[in-house]
Amino acid sequence: MIITIDYMNRNDLDQILAIERSSFSNPWSKQTFEAEISGENKFAYYLVARCKDEVVGYLGAWFILSEVHITNIAVKPSHRRRGIAKKLINFLITQAKERGVTAVTLEVRVSNYPAQKLYRKLGFKEVGVRPKYYQDNNEDALIMWKVLTKKKD
Repeated sequence: MIITIDYMNRNDLDQILAIERSSFSNPWSKQTFEAEISGENKFAYYLVARCKDEVVGYLGAWFILSEVHITNIAVKPSHRRRGIAKKLINFLITQAKERGVTAVTLEVRVSNYPAQKLYRKLGFKEVGVRPKYYQDNNEDALIMWKVLTKKKD
């Protein structure tokens, strides 16, 4: 399976929304994604993972000063555990280093153990908790942080 990473565009949104709905209990709307990729948000940076013409995953992030914050990441259920999320994050990290970014941060549900395991493998560390962060069930979020170095991580 050959996976390519590309920048998200409007033509991807129907596939993105299907992945979003299958991945999250409180999914983003089409309008939210459109606003993020339209250039309206100057900090926004959105990627898709493709297998041939099919979108199988995506990652959203905001580049703010010397940090990049991963706003969302998801992989199509039928394509999980194949390294797609890792490939998306590594692509983002490469781009971040090229821009002189020194840290990557994200929030993850305290109950999302598979994602936490992946983030730890990629060098993210737990640095705090955001109480009742998720509005659908008031679940806490772990704040995870990765310091970037100039050498290969």
